[in-house]
Parts: sequence; C-alpha cells; structure tokens
Amino acid sequence: MHLPDGEPRFGPWRVRRIDDVLRDVLPAAPGATHGRPLLLAVDGRSGSGKTTVAERILAWVPGSAVVHTDDVAWHHAMFDWSALMSEGVLAPLRRGEEVAFRPPPWDARGRPGAVSVPAGCPLVVVEGVGIGRRDLAAFFDALVWVQTDRALAWARGLARDGGGPAQEAFWHEWEAEELPFLAADRPWDRADVVVDGAPRLPHDPATEMVVAEHPA
Repeated sequence: MHLPDGEPRFGPWRVRRIDDVLRDVLPAAPGATHGRPLLLAVDGRSGSGKTTVAERILAWVPGSAVVHTDDVAWHHAMFDWSALMSEGVLAPLRRGEEVAFRPPPWDARGRPGAVSVPAGCPLVVVEGVGIGRRDLAAFFDALVWVQTDRALAWARGLARDGGGPAQEAFWHEWEAEELPFLAADRPWDRADVVVDGAPRLPHDPATEMVVAEHPA
C-alpha cells in the first residue's frame, strides 16, 4: 500500500461486524445521549471510500443522518471551513437542535436547499476529508479514519468525477492542499478505529468491515 509521507501503515487487518465496531467506539448507544445525537466523524483522503463507510454505518442505525463536508465547503475553501462547520452544524447538533444551514456561498450562488439534519436523530455521521481535524475534535464522540492506497484513491476519484484533463488538473490542485493539511493535522492519530477502504479480506459488506487490529 502506497501512502503519502507521514501516514502510518495500519494493520494487521481483521473482519468485524459493523454493529460490534460501533459498540466499541461510541461512548453510548445511539439515542442514549439525552436530547442530542451521537456525532461520528468519518475522515480519510479523497477517494479513500469514506462515503461508502458512512453509508454502511448509517444503515445500522435507524433514523440516523449524514452531513458531507463538501456541502459546507462548497465554493468556500478546500480546508478553511471549520468555523462554518462548527457554528452552522456541529454546535447546534451538540445542543440537540435541528440543523437547516445555508453556508454563505449557497446564497451568493443561488443554490437551493440547506444542509439539514432533523431534531431527534440518534446518530449523525459527518464525512469528508479533514473532518477529523484537531480543532473540531471536541465536537465528536468518535472518529473513523479510512485508509486506502493513494494510487487507487486517485483512480477512484477521477472515475467518480468523470475523468478528463480538467478533472485531473483539479485533483492536482486538490492534492496541493490536502497533502500538507493532513500531514500537519494527522487525524489518524486521533482515530478510534481505522477502516480499510479497499479491503481484500473476504467479508460481507452489508454487515462487516475490515479494520486495523489496533487503533491509532
């Protein structure tokens, strides 16, 4: 597995049931936090498989919700969005309030809708590159880091975004910010569990995930 400088190679890997992983990393059962949802961050490099991991976790908790950092950061900044995330999404969730947040670029560019989470969710998964950052750590009950070979993640991302010279140029621009940001912040050091984003061990994706034997 090729990893950028600074990210350790985790392992050995083993197959575990998703519900067992959630019981281990979350401090209470979803719905038992007296008026607020449990907050779970799912971080990893672009193309690592974060969205897939988040979707599989959500499927295990009825009534749970997801927030994508890409929606909060849209036309704002690649990584300088922690104030928007904390004030518009995370602080209201910690108070047990519903979220209906329109980041400033949504108004400026006429994007409809909002970043929305209804009140009463037992669990909110927030996924995206950089969500496990140090300055937001106090908001979360647990952090998942998704580790994937960098070349594979790059290929996945290009395929997802349609490929072509324009997208490849954007990915070079993205990496110019992602690599130094993650190298400096090291969210994997704070992870409660590390998930293999491209697992080769046989497992049932609907009920199991492949995780590192030891946390960061």
